[in-house]
This record gives sequence, C-alpha cells and structure tokens, in this order.
Amino acid sequence: MRLLHRLPAYALNGISVALGIGLIQFLITALAGHHAAQLALSGAVCASLADVPNTPARTRSRVPVAAALSLAAALTVALLDPFPIALGFGIGAIAFVAMMTMAWGPRAGAVSFAPILSLVFTMAVPESSVSAWELAAWNAVGGAAYCVWSLVGSAVLQRRQCTLSLVMAMRSIADLFHLRAAVLSPDPEAAAENMKRWLAGEAAAADRLQTARDFVFAASDSPAARRNTSILLRLIDLRDVLLASRLDLDLLGDDDAGHAVLNQVAAALARIGDALGEAADAVRDGTVLVVTARPVERLFVDTPMAADDPRIRLLPAVAGRLTNLNDDVQRIQSLLDADPETPVLSRTELQSFVAPEGWPLGALADQFSGTSPVFRHAVRSALALGCAYFIALASPWASHPHWLVLGVAVVLRGNLEQTLSRRNARVLGTLAGCVVVLTLASLHSPVLLGAVFLFAVGTAHAFVLQRYWLTASAATVMALLQAHAVHPAGGFAITERVADTVLGAALAWAFSYVLPSWERRNLPAALARTLKELSGYAALTLSEDAADGIQPRLARRRAYDALNALSGVVQRTGAEPEAVRVPVADVARVLDHGQRLMAHLSVVRMILSRRGGELDVAETARALGEARAALSASLALREGPAEPPPSYPGGLSMLPIEAPADDVMPWLLRRLQVLAHDARCVQAAANEAVAKARRR
Repeated sequence: MRLLHRLPAYALNGISVALGIGLIQFLITALAGHHAAQLALSGAVCASLADVPNTPARTRSRVPVAAALSLAAALTVALLDPFPIALGFGIGAIAFVAMMTMAWGPRAGAVSFAPILSLVFTMAVPESSVSAWELAAWNAVGGAAYCVWSLVGSAVLQRRQCTLSLVMAMRSIADLFHLRAAVLSPDPEAAAENMKRWLAGEAAAADRLQTARDFVFAASDSPAARRNTSILLRLIDLRDVLLASRLDLDLLGDDDAGHAVLNQVAAALARIGDALGEAADAVRDGTVLVVTARPVERLFVDTPMAADDPRIRLLPAVAGRLTNLNDDVQRIQSLLDADPETPVLSRTELQSFVAPEGWPLGALADQFSGTSPVFRHAVRSALALGCAYFIALASPWASHPHWLVLGVAVVLRGNLEQTLSRRNARVLGTLAGCVVVLTLASLHSPVLLGAVFLFAVGTAHAFVLQRYWLTASAATVMALLQAHAVHPAGGFAITERVADTVLGAALAWAFSYVLPSWERRNLPAALARTLKELSGYAALTLSEDAADGIQPRLARRRAYDALNALSGVVQRTGAEPEAVRVPVADVARVLDHGQRLMAHLSVVRMILSRRGGELDVAETARALGEARAALSASLALREGPAEPPPSYPGGLSMLPIEAPADDVMPWLLRRLQVLAHDARCVQAAANEAVAKARRR
C-alpha cells in the first residue's frame, strides 16, 4: 500500500486504464463472447488514449470525443475495406481529420491519435469475420463503456491526482534550484550543456505548474483546496525569485575568489532546493514535515576577497536574495501543517489561470491556411499514411498493410526534431516488443496472453510522455496480441512487423520534408509576441500603484509562456537543415536578456512590495516613470538595419556604497538602469534575428 501511495500520477493513470480495459473485456466476453469482446476492445483502447490525469470535467470533455472519432474511423475503414484503392484515400482522409484536431492545441494531442489507432485495429479484422455495421456497433459499445469507466476513475482519483500535480510542480521547482546551481559551475566545457538542461527544466516546470493550476485552482473550496492554492501561488512566486538569483553574478569575475563565491551560492541554492524537495515528499506522503533551519545569512563571512575589493559591495545583495529564497521555501513548509490561509486571489479569479477547455469551431476555421503549421502537418500526414498503405499493398507481406501505416503514424510528428526522436525510440522499442512476443508465443496460454495485453495497455499509456521507447515496446506487444486475438490464424508475423517498423520510420522521416513548417517561418511572430508580453508585464510591474493582483500575475504568466515558446524554437531548429535554421545565437541572446529582464522585474517587485515604505515617494515615482517610458520604446521590433546592443552600464563602479539593508533606494535606481539596458539588448537581438532570418 505504501508503494502504491508513492506512485506518480502517470503510473496511477496507467493502472486505471488497464483495469478499465480489463473490466470491459471481462464483461463483454461473459455477455457476448470472445470475438465480440475483442472488437469492443478496439473502441475502448482508442477512447482510453484521451484518458490522461485530469479533472472529471476535462475527462468528460475529451474521452467521448476520442471515442466518437474512433467510431467514425472504424466505420469508414470497414465500409471501404472491400475496395483497396478507395481505402487508401479513406486512410488519407482520416489522417487529415485526425491531425486537424491539433488546431485546439495540446489538449487534442491524445485525441488526435484515437482515429489513427482505430483504423489500424479495424484493418486487422478479417473482412469476412464480421459486417461493417456490426464491427462499428461493437466499437461504439467499447468506446461508450470506457467513457463511463473514465468518469468513474477520474472522480475516484481526483483528490490524489490533485495532490500529485502539486507534488510534481514542487519537484520541478526544486529541480530548477539544482539546475541553476549547476549553471554557476565555472567549468567552461559544462556551461553549454548546463544551460541546455536549465532551459529544458524551465519548460518542464512551466508544463507542471500549468497542470497543477488546472487541478488546484479548479477544485471546490475547502481547507485542503485553500492550502494547496496558497502553496501553489507561493511556488509560482518562488520560480520568479529564483530567476533573480542569477543577477550580477557575472561581476564576480573569473578568478579564484570569484569562483569561491559562486561555489557558495551554488551550494546554498542546492540546499534550498533540497528543502523544497523534502516539502514535496511530505505533501505526497501526507506526513508531518520536520522543518530544519538552513541559514544562508553567513554565506560570505569567510570570503577570500580583500577588504578593498569592490566586489565586496555585491555580496550583501546576493546574500539577501538567497535569504529571500530560503524564507519563501520555509513559508511553503510552514503551510503544510498550519491552518489554511486565505489565498491572495479568489476562487473566481483563479479560474483565469486554468487552461481553456472545449472545442470551439473558430479555432479550427483559423487553421485552414497554407501557412498554418497544423494544416500543413495534416496534409503531410494524409499523404504519408496514404502512401504507406499503397506501398504495403505492393510489398511481399501485403496481408498486414496496417502495420506499415501504424509505423508511419507513430513516428511522423509536427516538426523534424520530434520526428527524429520518435524514429529512433520507435525502432528500438519495436524490436524489444517483438522479442517479448516471440517469448510469449511459445507458451500457448490465453490467460497469460490476456494479462500481458492488459499490462502492455497500461504501460504504453502511462509512459508515452515519460519514456517513449518503453511505450513503443509496450504498444508493439499490445498491437501484436490484439491483432492475434482478433485473427489468430494470421499468426504474429514478427519478421514482417520489424520490417514494417523500419520502413515506416524511414517513410515518416522522408515525409518530414514534405510541406515542412520550418521554425524560421514563424520566428518574427514569436519574437514580436515575446517583446509584447515582456513590455506588458513590465508596464504593470513598474506602475506606481502596482499590487499583487490578478492582472500582474496574468501578465507574468504570458511573458513566461512567450519565453518558453521561444526556447522551444531554439530546441527544435537544431534538427533542421542548416540552411533553414533560425539564427540561434541571436535568439539565444533574446532569451538570455529576456530572462534577465524578468529577473530585474522580480527584484523591483520585491523591493516595492517588501520595502516600499522606506523609499522616497517622489523619487521612486520619477524613476519608475522613466523606466516605463524606456521599456515602452525598447520592447518592440523595428524595421530596417539592426542596431548594435548598447554598452553595459552596470559594472562594479555602479554598485552603491551602502548595503541594501541600510539604504535600498540606490539599489532600486541601479536595478532600473540595468533593466532598461537589458530591454534594449532584447530589442537589438530580436531585430538582428529577424533581419538574418529574412535574408536566408
């Protein structure tokens, strides 16, 4: 039981899916026989693709759509099966419709594959074994039965999934502490790799924070919901403060004394990350956390720097940021066992941070354009799957054309980077799955094969976003066993399966270059969005009456989302042909200075909220107004030749004499000056990136 309690959300979801499929198989076998049960399982398995860790409302919105698309695909294939040429065009049409569902964004990802898998399962059914309408009817029964199960499972697991989503968000921020500590490593050879890991960690944290928002903020009001909400809101702020820990550290230099300070900062960040990880374990296990003090105030008492070294003036500011981080983590720890506090935002306001749901037709209509990546991928998929089918008809093993179609469908993604990643994992996973099925084939035990099938269903479902090679292995076992159960006389045909997988991966790779959506095409829009969102967040943060309300928080999230989207561009373009890649160095500079800008704004926000009473009102208003005007002029793309980036105004000579604890006003003025500099650097890098992209 303790082991079950520690299972992550995706594992619990996989177990739930396997139990649901097993129950449906048992009931329909008892009521209508083995063959009917196998036909119904096709509909159930396809519907289960959309049953991911989610709230009951979101499950109710997605699983029936996957079941309906699965039924439509099954009926289409069954009716066209006697006409091989027409079936090829029907497969292309199904692929087009399936991929166009991506117009609704990531929430349609699992739904989009349901009709593809359904057409593969339907093609595996022998033509003479059942009529098209009977096949569709059992598919509908299986899909409907799984819809009922998914709602029951989602309701039962709702509370636990909500807790685990918060745990995963806490762990992702704890990981960011360790990744930020690694970035501070003075080893130049590790710098590039550590920065890549940091960007990947930032993207993972953004996804997990949004998942936690969708669970926690949508929960009904209760003491537990208020506690979780308070923790999550503080966690979101903590990510913001962590970003500020990087500021000014480049002024420490590259000598032994500078490295010694960096190592102390890195060690402190790692300890704070460990404390947050302990809090995540306590939330997961429902245990009382023994809070241990992790002081950071005395970090630089034994610094090797000389007393007259100007860098000494920087150390109190760095220590202050680490103290703030440590205090924020301890506040999160204290929330675990204290009476729930009233969150700063109401339950109604929190709904603005929950990802949209539903299927508005306007989103689909907007994608019917030759420049739309969704439309281009839908056409590409239709051509690829149709060609795969016709190639399979001409191959020596034409009795299993659905395997080649499946091989192309699971590998071909919306961009080349994901396709290449899926290609290698798919081939390796299929080989491993075939070895498993070869071992099982000699046992001749229907009960054992049925148990392995259910285990494969759960494993393939659970690990699709975690370890795709494992999903590929389990899916191979599942597909081979399902095809064998529907048509035992067809055998397992392992050699053909491997050949189809290799050929399918090659076809998917080749079709990635058909109607490609290179990242360069959308770079100007991505950069313009980034600058717009940075400008909007800066305007709210630098306003004289800035408050910790809903609008600044929404603006901050939009700014982070824009930066994460730009980071994805850099990651994906690395797999593209060199001639069409975006200018990575310039986009990386936009990201670097954009994150610095967010960090500056975080520091300004903390000064205004925590020490605003110590500031001169008139001077603060004047400085904030000048900074707003400077950022408004800087954060916009400009036509014409790109301007060179401005010189850096924030060197050691600009450090205030007084420590921040004694007089914070000079530190605020310096922060605003450096903030304006980074805004101009963002603009310069963005203009240069757009100019280079258009010249290629």
